Parts: sequence; structure tokens; C-alpha cells
Amino acid sequence: MTNNIISASILSADFSALGNAISQCEAANCEWIHIDVLDGHFAPNISMGPFIVETCHRITRLPLDVHLMIDNPDTFIAAFISAGATNVTVHIENNQNIMRTLQLIRSLGAHPSIAINPGTPASAIESIMPFIDMALVMSVSPGFSGQKFIPEMAQKIAAVKAMAEAQNHPLIVEVDGGITAATIKECSLAGATAFVAATAIFKHPAGIQAGISDLRNALK
Repeated sequence: MTNNIISASILSADFSALGNAISQCEAANCEWIHIDVLDGHFAPNISMGPFIVETCHRITRLPLDVHLMIDNPDTFIAAFISAGATNVTVHIENNQNIMRTLQLIRSLGAHPSIAINPGTPASAIESIMPFIDMALVMSVSPGFSGQKFIPEMAQKIAAVKAMAEAQNHPLIVEVDGGITAATIKECSLAGATAFVAATAIFKHPAGIQAGISDLRNALK
């Protein structure tokens, strides 16, 4: 895994032409495809299941960055990994037995990742940091694409990065929510190295490849 990863969230993609959209992401040298899974309970929206992960796995060889915003994630982790998930992100907020979940993800061959919502302090994940490969800082409340970046989350990104460095842990710090060419640099300066973008890529007026290019140029 490398620095400055662009993870294109298909939550904003045109599903009638999903294969073409993902091919354009590949052509623009996007590193990951991000798949947001919502069950209408943990977060107020319903989206994709393992069949979408399996479809993306057939379409592309890019790593599949799967974010589970669902209740009882343990019930579905095996199905998502079997379908082709590379990274599996679960939330700290809805799991009292988070260590068991992280161990399950790794035992099944995927990279375990933990997400924290805007109202959750960075310190909530300090004790489990040695057991994760990535931490996802939500910079909007989970549920819908197109929301505006919460500026205060840059401080949380920096706090997560500092905790990882204090533990000498080569953690990937990912950020998701309101990531655009105007906000991505601030997140990078705070310590993020992976950036989830949906609207900025798939709704860019000049197209998908231009959206990814704008994000990449903003990081320079």
C-alpha cells in the first residue's frame, strides 16, 4: 500500500454504467475502489451488499475498500471478503467486541480497518491501533454522499496520525466525507494518506478522469 491513495466511492457512480465508470477510474490511476455498505439502521441510508463487491471484483483488479456502516457486521464479514473485499472497515461505535471483529477480518485474509464518526474522539481507537492496518476518519456523518467536509475533523486526523507515530505503527489514515480538490490538501497536511471521494469524482462536470486528476493535482 502506498501513500496518497485515491479511493473512488461508487456510492455516487452511475450504476447503469458501473463497468465503464470503474474502467475510467483505472485509466486515471485511481488506487482503490471504495464500496459503502449501509443497512438503514446504523446509518440513514440503504446501499450495497456483497453482490456489488463481487461485481466490482469481476470488473477490476483494483483493491476493493469496503466500509461497513451496518449493525452486526460480524454476520456479514465473511461474505464480503469471499466476494473480494481487500480492506474491511468497521465502526468502533457499534461493536463492544471490536477485537474479535478485527481478528476475524484478518483471519479471513483482508486488511482490518476501524472507522470513527465525527462525534467520536480519536482516543477511542488508541488501544486497538496495533491490530488495524487503517483508520478511517469520517469527516461527515455517515449515510449520504455530497455532504460538506467538517473542518474540525482535520484535528482528529492529526490526532490519529500522532497516536500511530507514538506507537511506531505504519498506519494508513483514511478520510471520508466532503473530500474535494478544495479540502483534500488540508487533510493531507493533517496526516491523511488515503482519500475517499464520491461526488468529486463521479459527479465532476468534466468527467471521472478529470475529477481524479483535480484531486491528484490538489495534493501536490
